[in-house]
Amino acid sequence: MGVNLRDAVRNQLLNDMVRGKLSVGKTINLAALSRKLKVSVTPIREALVQLQQAQIIAAVPNRGFVVAELDPDEAADLYGLVANLEVMAIENTNFTETDIAQLREQQAVFERASNALERIQADLEFHRLLTRGYNNALALSILNDLKTRIFFYEKAFTEDDRFYNATDNQHEAIIQAIADDNVPTASLLLKMNWMLILNYIQKKLTE
Repeated sequence: MGVNLRDAVRNQLLNDMVRGKLSVGKTINLAALSRKLKVSVTPIREALVQLQQAQIIAAVPNRGFVVAELDPDEAADLYGLVANLEVMAIENTNFTETDIAQLREQQAVFERASNALERIQADLEFHRLLTRGYNNALALSILNDLKTRIFFYEKAFTEDDRFYNATDNQHEAIIQAIADDNVPTASLLLKMNWMLILNYIQKKLTE
């Protein structure tokens, strides 16, 4: 029961993060969460420790758990690891016509997004669909955690619509390469897609 509660709390916190309900530097209030979720603080603390171990949040003396501050070195590690894991995923996935159609549908959702939060969420869902066929549950779980952390970087720095024009083109090229059964090209484009975002964010972090 305790494990189930911990996982439920963890999932709730992750959902709140990607819906923009928690922000960088914000203290996570255990008592308020306990009241909101109607559970004791024990599974909440266990879930927070898990998120700390995944480096999504940080423990700060005299403050408790907070959403960790953004850092250019962490960004490099984060985006590089996600890129490599996603490349491994698509290189070990047999894409069907249905998969390709769903990627095209999600790309249309991405293009129709009317604000930064919608675009980020649509982008993360595009990448989830891209990698979900990988038969490695551990890798997909790690990717999910890493992308939750990535959300905070993108929410902070990708308000500029012009930035998304390049990622639009890369998404479409990735889909076409997969449709053409050209996985090496899709892998290269996918890595370029993540590095484009990383370069933009690192520039913003050091301005």
